[in-house]
Formats: sequence, C-alpha cells, structure tokens
Amino acid sequence: MTWTNRLALFDLLDYIALGVLIAAWLLVGWRVESMTSKNPSTARIMAGYRREWMIQMVTRNPRIFDAQILSSLRQSTAFFASTAAIAIGGVLAMIGNAENITEIANNLILASEPVFVWEAKLLIIVLFLTNAFLKFVWANRLFGYAAVVMASVPNDPEDPLALPRANQSAEINIAAARSFNRGLRAVYFGIAIAAWLLGPEALMVATGFTLAVIWRREFASHSRRILLGTAK
Repeated sequence: MTWTNRLALFDLLDYIALGVLIAAWLLVGWRVESMTSKNPSTARIMAGYRREWMIQMVTRNPRIFDAQILSSLRQSTAFFASTAAIAIGGVLAMIGNAENITEIANNLILASEPVFVWEAKLLIIVLFLTNAFLKFVWANRLFGYAAVVMASVPNDPEDPLALPRANQSAEINIAAARSFNRGLRAVYFGIAIAAWLLGPEALMVATGFTLAVIWRREFASHSRRILLGTAK
C-alpha cells in the first residue's frame, strides 16, 4: 500500500481536527509568549518577577536561598523530562503491539479501522511527547547555565559587573522557563491527541477543553490576579 493510499484511510474530518489542534497549540503558544500585549500572560508576568529576583539576589548574603530555588527548578525539569521519556516508551510499546490495540479500539468505537490508522495516531502522540522531552531537557540545561552565571555575580553590590551579570542570569532563567512552558503545552496537547482514538469529533472537543484550560491558567486564574496585585 502506497503512502497516498494510506493517507486516504483518514477522513477529511480527521485532517480538520488535527489541523485545529496544531493551530491551537501554535497560536496559544504565540499568545502566551507575546511581549506586546496589554494583557500579559502569567508566564510574561513571572518573567518580570524573575528579573526582580536576580536584582534582589545581588544584595542578598549569603545566596544559598537563591541557589536552592534554582536547584528546585532544575529538579522539576528533570522530573518532567523523565516522565516524558517513560511516556514515549509506553506509546512506542503500544505501536509495537498495534494489532491488539486496534482490536480493542475498534470494539470501543464500534468501527473497523485498519492498523495503520491507529499506528499513525499513536505516532503523532509520540511526536508531541518527543517535542516536550526536548524542551524539558533544554530547560534543564538553561537553568544550569543560569546557575553558573548567577554564581559569577560579584559579592560586592557596588561592583560594576554585579547588575549586568545578574541581568544575564535573569534572561537565561526566563529562557529556561519559556522552554519549560513549551514542554508543558506539548504534553497538554499530546494528551488531547489521545482523544483522537475515539474519533475526530472527540479530538476537537479535547482540543477545545485543553485550550480553555491553558487560557484560563494564563489569563484568567486567581494566581495571575495575585501576581498583578488585583486579587480580592
């Protein structure tokens, strides 16, 4: 069977649902990271706090507190990277046992889909999880860079290198957090793709739900109002 014939196994609604999910994933990522918006996301607000953190760190002595925070951030990225790697292995194992998975799935949805369809759906989940894994690993590396740059900040607050080095550490810290958030969004939408196993309609519903959850956390959560100082 050629690739053209294999792709023809999917309905038009399948392609539309997948396109909607990818568009939602890219657009919400762009909106969350937008620097020109008058309504910044929680991630953008936290970037300001990270810069303020490094400024305060310059005059803090000793700086053990700051090192512990950065260490906990690295541990979080390592945990999610490990979790993503385990999930990738699990989905690949399912692909290797696709015939049994196909039989179970067809019984659940009362349909008769070929093995290739289920393999393709599972493979897309693997692609999202792989993207998340790479983002988490890079975030871990960046937090490590931030720690090294933070350690190079002179102990004397009056040293001309103190604030520039602190600002450099802050920007690397922000880049690490951005990569970590991208990894989380890839995981969220990767989980949503699992609904595709129930059909394109379920995928679109899952995409809408995932988008609503991310949007609320970034633009309408109580924690965001606290960060802005507008919570009641």
